[in-house]
Amino acid sequence: MIALEKENSSPATSPLLGTVVAVQANYYRVRLDAFETLPGTSLLCTRRTRLKKIGQQVMVGDRVEIVEPDWADARGAIANVLPRQTELDRPPIANANQILLVFALADPPLDPYQLSRFLIKAESTGLEVGLCLNKSDLVTIEQQQQWLTRLQQWGYQPIFISVYRGIGLEPLNAELQQKITVLAGLSGVGKSSIINYIVPGVNLRVGEVSGKLNRGRHTTRHVELFELPSGGLLADTPGFNQPDLYCTPEELAGYFPEAQQRLTTGRCQFSDCWHRDEPNCVVRGDWERYEHYLDFLEEAETHQAYLNQQANPESNMKLKSRAGKSQYEPKLETKKYRRPSRRTQQQELQDLYQETDF
Repeated sequence: MIALEKENSSPATSPLLGTVVAVQANYYRVRLDAFETLPGTSLLCTRRTRLKKIGQQVMVGDRVEIVEPDWADARGAIANVLPRQTELDRPPIANANQILLVFALADPPLDPYQLSRFLIKAESTGLEVGLCLNKSDLVTIEQQQQWLTRLQQWGYQPIFISVYRGIGLEPLNAELQQKITVLAGLSGVGKSSIINYIVPGVNLRVGEVSGKLNRGRHTTRHVELFELPSGGLLADTPGFNQPDLYCTPEELAGYFPEAQQRLTTGRCQFSDCWHRDEPNCVVRGDWERYEHYLDFLEEAETHQAYLNQQANPESNMKLKSRAGKSQYEPKLETKKYRRPSRRTQQQELQDLYQETDF
C-alpha cells in the first residue's frame, strides 16, 4: 500500500477523473471513478487558483480532473472541469439526464395548477421529465385512476408509489438506473424518504407537513448526489413552492405536450402565433391546461416587459407586484416628488435665519 501511495501521488501521475457529488463552502466532495486499486474512493478537494481566476465555477455533477491526491487524508485538488452536457441554475447541477418531479396525492393534497407550473419549469430545462406521485396509499384506486387518465391527457405517464407502504418502488428504481436524476418538487412530499429507501444507510432528515399551511418544512438545504446500488446518481434538491417561469412568450407553448401535439397535426395561420386570440389558431381550444397556458403567458409577457425595461433605463414604467400579480405602473418623477432630507431642511432654516440677521 505504501508503494501504491507513492506511485499515485507522484507528479508524473496522470490526473484522476471523478464526479463532484457535494459542495461544502469552498470544498468539493469528489467521487472518483471506480478502478481496481481504490474502488469507490471519494476525496475532499479544493479548487485550483487558476480556475478561480478564470471564473470557472464547480457544480455538483461536474466531471473533474483531480491532481496531487493525498490518500492518507483523502484530499485532492480540482485542476480542470470537463465540458458539461447539461447545466441547471436552480438547482445548480451539471450533467443531469432527467428531472423526476415528486408530488404527493394527499398530505399535502395535489394541486393541478401547482403541478402544471412545476411541469412547465421542468420542461423548460430541456431534460427528460418524469412524474412520481407519492402517498398513493392515502387515496382510493378510483382516485388514482382518475389522476392517471387526467395526466395521460396532459402527456405524462406518472408512477404511483407509497414509500410508507413500499408500493411501486421497483418501477421507480428502474427509471433511475444508469442516469443522473434530479428529484424536485414541493417540500414534504417525500423526496428525502425516497432516497432513504432506495439508498441504504443515507438516513436523510425527513420533515412533516404543517397542519396549518398544508406545506412541508424544508429539510434539504443543499444539492447532493447519492450513488444508487443499481447504478446511477440521484440528486436531492431543496423543496420550494413557487418555481419561476422565466421563458419568452414564444417558447411557452413548446413546454405543453398537449400544445405540441396539436401543432404536429396542424399549423396556425401566423408563424408568430401566441395561441391566445389570433385567428385560425390550432392550439387554442378545449383542453384542460389551456387556462394554465393563458395565465403563464401573461406572466411571461410581464417578465419580458421587465427585461425590456431593464435594458432601457430611460423607461417611464416600473414593475409592481400586488397579491401575486405583476403589472407595470408609471414612474413618479424622482426629483419632483422626493421629500427633502432633514439635513437639507435644517440647512435651509439656518440660511434663512442668517439672512434675517442682516
